[in-house]
Amino acid sequence: MNEITEMMADMVKNIALLLMEKDKELSMEQALSTVFNSNTYRKIMDERTGLYYQSSKYVFSFLEDELKTRK
Repeated sequence: MNEITEMMADMVKNIALLLMEKDKELSMEQALSTVFNSNTYRKIMDERTGLYYQSSKYVFSFLEDELKTRK
């Protein structure tokens, strides 16, 4: 695994953990599913955005906004 791929994987894990922290009812599987099925995930995985290089809380704010507008 190269450095960028590791950073992307860490970002996804950290975003899922932040999601679980916010909603204590979520399991890790549910949190990961939410992340994997989001536009935020696609942006994290796109090297051109550099989103994987940002802080987890900053990227989490994108996911929060996405989830708010989805409901």
